Amino acid sequence: MVEVRDKVLMLDCAEGTQMQLRKSRVRFTKLSHVFITHLHGDHCFGLIGMISTFGLLGRTARLHIHGPKALGEELDRQIQFFTHDLGFEVVFYPVETTQRQTVYEDRSIVVESIPLEHRVPCCGYLIKEKATLPHIRRDMMDCYNIPISQVGNIKNGADWTTADGEVIPNSRLVVPADRPRSYAYISDTRYMSHLHEQLMGVDTLYHESTYGDDHLPQSEKYYHSTARQAAKVALDAKVGKLLLGHYSSRYEDERVLLNEAKEVFENTFLTNEMDIFDV
Repeated sequence: MVEVRDKVLMLDCAEGTQMQLRKSRVRFTKLSHVFITHLHGDHCFGLIGMISTFGLLGRTARLHIHGPKALGEELDRQIQFFTHDLGFEVVFYPVETTQRQTVYEDRSIVVESIPLEHRVPCCGYLIKEKATLPHIRRDMMDCYNIPISQVGNIKNGADWTTADGEVIPNSRLVVPADRPRSYAYISDTRYMSHLHEQLMGVDTLYHESTYGDDHLPQSEKYYHSTARQAAKVALDAKVGKLLLGHYSSRYEDERVLLNEAKEVFENTFLTNEMDIFDV
C-alpha cells in the first residue's frame, strides 16, 4: 500500500490481501487504484476476493485496476461469475508491459510502468509526486499588508508593489516548495543491467531479491534477482534507500540477503509484513 497526497494505492494483490488490510487498519473506502505487475498467483489471487468483499461492505465508489491486458477478460469473467449486484464499478486499464508509459495521472501524482523481464509479461511501477507551488511567507504578507487575494499570484511567481512604489521581489515572499518524492516498485524480474536508467534518483526503491549469491543459477533460470543484484541497481540509479522483498522460502533468516546487499548498497532494509517506510 502506498499513501500519497491523501490517496491510497495498492501494488499487487496477493491471496489474503483483504485480511492484511484489516490488520493494517487501512480503510477499504480509501483504496482507489490497484496496480498489478503480472499474472502469477502470488501477485493477483487476492483481487476477486477483495472486490467481492468491497461489494458486501456497500462500496459505491469506482475501483480502478491497472494490469497486463490478459487480466481484463479474466477479471470480468470472475466478477460476473462470483458477484451479483456488486454495487460499484470496476474499471480496468490494460498496461503494455514492454514499454514505459504513464498509466495514471492526476493533479498531484504520476504513475508510470517500468518494463521488466520475467517468465510472463511483467512491469514495475514508478510513483512520482508532481511539483507543488512554493509556500507563502506569512510574516512577509503581514509586513507588507498583502491581501489574501494575491496569494495565488505570488505563489505563481509575482512580485509585490507597495503603496509607496517599492517592488518586493517574489523570492522574499515565498520559501521553496517541498521536493517531490518518488517510489519505485520493481516486481519479479531477472537482473537487467540497464534498469537503473529508468530509476535515476528515486527516493525509495523496492526491488525483488528472491535469492542470495548461493542460488545465482536459480535466479537466472527462473528470471528472478539476487539481493546483490538489487543493490547494484540501487547503486547505479543513485536511489535514496533500497527495500528488499519477495524472499525465497529456502531462507530461514533473510539477514543473509540483507548482508549481501549492504556490501554493495549500505542504505538497504529488509521488508516484512506490516512494516511502514517513509519514502
